[in-house]
Amino acid sequence: MNLKYLNLVLFLLTSIVIWSQTEASTNLIVEGNELHNQKEFIKAETQYRKSISLSPNQSDAFHNLGNTNYRIADYDAASQRFFQTQKNSTSKDEKHSAFHNMGNVYMKQKDYPQAVEAFKNALRNNPIDEETRYNYALAKELLEKEKQNQDQQNKEDKKDKEDQNKEGGQDKKGDKEQSKDKGEDKEKEDSEEGESKEDSKEKPEDKKPKDPEKEGDGDQKKQPPPPPKPGQISPEQVKSLLEAMNNQEKGVQEKVNAQKAKGIPTKTKKDW
Repeated sequence: MNLKYLNLVLFLLTSIVIWSQTEASTNLIVEGNELHNQKEFIKAETQYRKSISLSPNQSDAFHNLGNTNYRIADYDAASQRFFQTQKNSTSKDEKHSAFHNMGNVYMKQKDYPQAVEAFKNALRNNPIDEETRYNYALAKELLEKEKQNQDQQNKEDKKDKEDQNKEGGQDKKGDKEQSKDKGEDKEKEDSEEGESKEDSKEKPEDKKPKDPEKEGDGDQKKQPPPPPKPGQISPEQVKSLLEAMNNQEKGVQEKVNAQKAKGIPTKTKKDW
């Protein structure tokens, strides 16, 4: 009897505690909603978090916290809150609302594949919601356009790469031809240089300086002396004159010597 009474008391106390926590959690949600409407989003977020700490399975607190995160552009946090909302919720309306809001978050992030899936899940819970249907169609259209742009970009990138490869091949071909031309020029220069060396070996006298005194000696000896110019005495005439003068001087000297031998007195002049 005492045990049953004790269990009853424990049950009542537990119920009272749970009820009080649920009531406190609900009151915090109401306070958060008021702050949210006043655009006090940071204060509203604090109240919603307190509500969740008291009642972790409170889907309303998660949902409203997600709305607040969305309003302050904290999209990653908002998508997590909406995911927790649909997970903790048991009603289709709450699940529909949570998936719908998740789709809006993904649209803001331009994550169109995720947005399409979120709106699709929202329609599974409420197929007749016109706003969700419109958002779903818009997300599909934007996703298709994104795929087309990506395909076009891929084609352009591929074309640019092919053009670069072609240009690279042409550059390599040009370099190869240029290298070939340089090799041919080098061979030509070596050949010309070799021919020049051979010519030098065959005609070494061309490298020696010319001796003007030696050149033409043989021919000069064979040629007769040039005739004297008018008014000039030839060497033969000079020689004859010299011989004549010598002979004359010799005759004079002989006469002088003969006179000395006879004792002929000489005359002197006085210097006055």
